[in-house]
Amino acid sequence: MFSGLFHLALWQLVVVTLGLTHLTIVAVTLYLHRCQAHRALDMHPALAHFFRAWLYLTTGMSTRQWVAVHRLHHAKCDTDLDPHSPQTKGLFNIMTKGALYYAQTARDPDVISRYGHGAPNDWLETRLYSRHIWLGIASMAILDTLAFGAIPGLAIWATQMLWIPFWAAGVVNGVGHFFGYRNADSLDASTNISPWGIIIGGEELHNNHHLYPTSAKLSVKPFEFDIGWAYLRILAAMQLVTIKKVTPVWHRPADSNSTPSLEAFVTHRFEILAQYSRHLKRLYRLEYPNAATSLRLRLGFWKYLDTLRLRPDCKTKLAILRAGNGALSKALELREDLVAIWANRQASKEQSQQALSAWIARVEASEIRELDAFVTKLRRLPQEAGP
Repeated sequence: MFSGLFHLALWQLVVVTLGLTHLTIVAVTLYLHRCQAHRALDMHPALAHFFRAWLYLTTGMSTRQWVAVHRLHHAKCDTDLDPHSPQTKGLFNIMTKGALYYAQTARDPDVISRYGHGAPNDWLETRLYSRHIWLGIASMAILDTLAFGAIPGLAIWATQMLWIPFWAAGVVNGVGHFFGYRNADSLDASTNISPWGIIIGGEELHNNHHLYPTSAKLSVKPFEFDIGWAYLRILAAMQLVTIKKVTPVWHRPADSNSTPSLEAFVTHRFEILAQYSRHLKRLYRLEYPNAATSLRLRLGFWKYLDTLRLRPDCKTKLAILRAGNGALSKALELREDLVAIWANRQASKEQSQQALSAWIARVEASEIRELDAFVTKLRRLPQEAGP
C-alpha cells in the first residue's frame, strides 16, 4: 500500500500527472464554461455528471458557484466588481491570489442567487458538492496515495490542487486581461494569450471568448487552434454533446451595395470596430506622415479607443489631434456615432436600421477616402447574422 497499486517509473508518473490535470482542464472548459455558464452546447447527463464529480474530487468546486462567479466576471468585466480583473486588482495579485478572490465571491449568496440560475441545484449540489468541499479533495488525496504510493501520490495530488488555481484563476484571468493579441475591439481588456489553445483547453483564446461568449468554438482565425473544439467535435460524433452556438461567420453577400442588416451589424460589432480602427490608423498616417515621435501614440492605441487600456495621457493626445485635424476629428466623431447605434437600447429595430443607413450615408458624404474603403467592407456583411 505504501508503494501504491501501480509501480510506475518517474517519466510514467509525469505522464499520468499531465493526463489527470489535462482531464481537469477539459472538464472546466467543456462542462463548466461552455456548457453550464454559456449554454453553447448540451451535454449527455452521464458525461456531464462525470465531469461534475471529477471537478469535485480535483478542485472541490461547485458547478453552481463556478457558473455564478464566471457570469459575474462577464457582467462586470474589468470593473471593481469583477473578481478576476488584473486591471483593478493588479496582475501579481490575480496570479497569486486569484483562487482566493474566487472563493470569496463564491461564498456570496447574492451572487449565487443572481448569476447561478440554470446550473445544477439538486440534492448532490446542496448536500454534498457545495456543503462538503474538503471531502472531495481529501478523497482525491486518498485515491492518489493508494494508486501511486505515499510520496508520488501526494505529489500528484498537490499538482492537481494547484493546476486550476494557477492556469484558470491566474493565467486565463490575469494574463488573459493584460498581455497578448486581440482579434477585435471588445469593450474590455481581454486578450488572446496564444493562438494555439492546447495547454488550457482552448481558453488561451480569451479575447475571442469575450467577443462571442456563447460560442462553443473559441478559435476565430484560420491560424488559431482550439483543442476544446476538437474534443467537442469528437463527442458530438459520439452523440454525447449537441452544439448549439458557434462563432458567426462573416459571409460576403451577392449584392455588395446593400446596407447590412441590423442583426448582422450587432453580431459582428466588435469586428466592425476593429476594421474601423485600422482605417483610422491609416488616416492618421496620411494626415501626419512626418509626425514627431512625441506625437505618435502607443502601439494598439486605435484598437482601444473606448476600453480601459486608453490611458489618460493617450486621451490628452487624442484631444490634441482632434483639435488640430478636421478629417481625423470627423472620423472619430463618426466612430462614436457608430457605437451609439447599437448602444441605444431605447430605439426600435426599424429606427436602428434607419440610423445605420443614415450613418453610412454620412460617411460617404464626408469624402474621407479611408472611410469609403471601410464602408465597402461594411457592405459585405451578410443579411443574416450567420450560424
